[in-house]
Amino acid sequence: MSTKTASTPDDTKDVSGANWWRQAAVYQIYPRSFSDSNGDGLGDIKGITAKVPYLESLGIDAVWLSPFYPSALADGGYDVDNYRDVDPKLGSLADFDEMTAALHAAGIKLIVDIVPNHSSDRHDWFREALASPKGSAARDRYIFREGKGKDGGLPPSDWESLFGGPAWERIIEPDGAPGQWYMHLFAKEQPDFNWDNPEVREDFLKTLRFWSDRGVDGFRIDVAHALTKDLSEPLPAKAELAAEDETTDGTHPFWDRDEVHEIYAEWRALFNEYNPPRTAVAEAWVHADRRGRYASPEGLGQAFNFDLLQAAFDAEQFREIIARNLAESQVTGASSTWVFSNHDVVRHATRYGLPKGPGRNGPAQAWLKSAGTEPALNRELGERRARAATLMMLALPGSAYLYQGEELGLHEVVEIPATDRQDPSFFRNPGVEIGRDGCRVPLPWTSEGIAFGFGDAAAHLPQPEWFSAYSVARQEMQPGSTLALYREALRLRGNLQTDELLKWLGGPHDSVLHFIRPNGWQSITNFGTGPVELAAGTVVLSSSPLTDGKLPADTTAWII
Repeated sequence: MSTKTASTPDDTKDVSGANWWRQAAVYQIYPRSFSDSNGDGLGDIKGITAKVPYLESLGIDAVWLSPFYPSALADGGYDVDNYRDVDPKLGSLADFDEMTAALHAAGIKLIVDIVPNHSSDRHDWFREALASPKGSAARDRYIFREGKGKDGGLPPSDWESLFGGPAWERIIEPDGAPGQWYMHLFAKEQPDFNWDNPEVREDFLKTLRFWSDRGVDGFRIDVAHALTKDLSEPLPAKAELAAEDETTDGTHPFWDRDEVHEIYAEWRALFNEYNPPRTAVAEAWVHADRRGRYASPEGLGQAFNFDLLQAAFDAEQFREIIARNLAESQVTGASSTWVFSNHDVVRHATRYGLPKGPGRNGPAQAWLKSAGTEPALNRELGERRARAATLMMLALPGSAYLYQGEELGLHEVVEIPATDRQDPSFFRNPGVEIGRDGCRVPLPWTSEGIAFGFGDAAAHLPQPEWFSAYSVARQEMQPGSTLALYREALRLRGNLQTDELLKWLGGPHDSVLHFIRPNGWQSITNFGTGPVELAAGTVVLSSSPLTDGKLPADTTAWII
């Protein structure tokens, strides 16, 4: 790594304005796998509070906290029992308030996950629905339907859930007889809400206000494109539904319907009651032409683009994706979002170390399913490319979303026994899906101990021995470590990031991406196989050491 030691911008950073989110570096914490304060093997809120100095040292602007609500963990906390409380295994509301205050004192904003498409089957409302008769107000908060066939023994449609198996589950009525079916796009423990019900809409406004009043600065909206549904009879068959999956006119029965934006307009009105307004970002897996509506100022304000996450390490793909998304942001008025890893996908250090492209559920998942045997993973290549990609991404206009552990260069953990796995997709699709547990293994803070410093007991997901070489403690002793790179990159970014513009600079190699920001900050990435000449200026940071003053393969450099 090459750095400049003099004449770099000062370290001041202002995240106090209403538009702080537009250029923010946001660090996602999966709370159950971040830091365990009480030795029960599960990460918790006090563990996060204890690590605020570490978060501050990274130079991030905000923390995005994955679900911390009471939950049976049928889907990693995305099955919520109570939207206005903290899981007692993770702490209390008082602990949450203490964490929020500590983050704010360190100049770090707080974004929390909201899961509005479905609750858990342990939610008070769903329990009331099961105890209530057909046609009751309690059942109308969810999506209940009569079954088909003799005695209603067949589900209302042949739809499949995203975790495998049918998207409908039959209940036992209060009198003990087999009864209606409820819809669940995800696990059967996650019944879908009926967003046509005014009581559902009002209760989520209450939840958003509850957390906003506690000092939460923004919200990440889970499955933001699935809330509103048209389940008019007759329901289309699975084959017909597949043909509609590519529709971009807002008419799919449950994905990306136009009516969902009426909900987000209500939410935006609530967010704007606060000073500064609360922010929101949509997790919406929709066509690029449809994403802008979620990111509009009248709606949530920002939406994830997962395009780079799904791209191979390829200059042409990267340039097309970046140019298209920046153009889209100009139209919508939102800022772009960039992400390579999160709690749902194979870590990008691993994706880039495989011979073929990453895919969300493609070659990387196939490699994991085969227990890492074929094709072979090139760890060093994957880490080198991940460092280069991230450094380039941090130079882009817009928000950068980082996932815990990527600053350590962590790979996906493959060696998890079936008996220790937790992801429902693994159990509902045996032999097909390996699941997402491999990116959710608790972090290594030290190079020794029963849980590598995560806590004083074995972690809830087993950590491999190779974690020792990737620990925070070890990397803090290594000047050229991935952790050191992230810290310096985020420090520089906090001072250099100015606006939402860039200019592409040409060069003799198609395998090189080179752009400049209006303040003269340049980023150059070599996707090729051999070293290339660098532009004039001072190299303030590089993802790998330079070679005789040239930029080697799979490397990014910043120049000012």
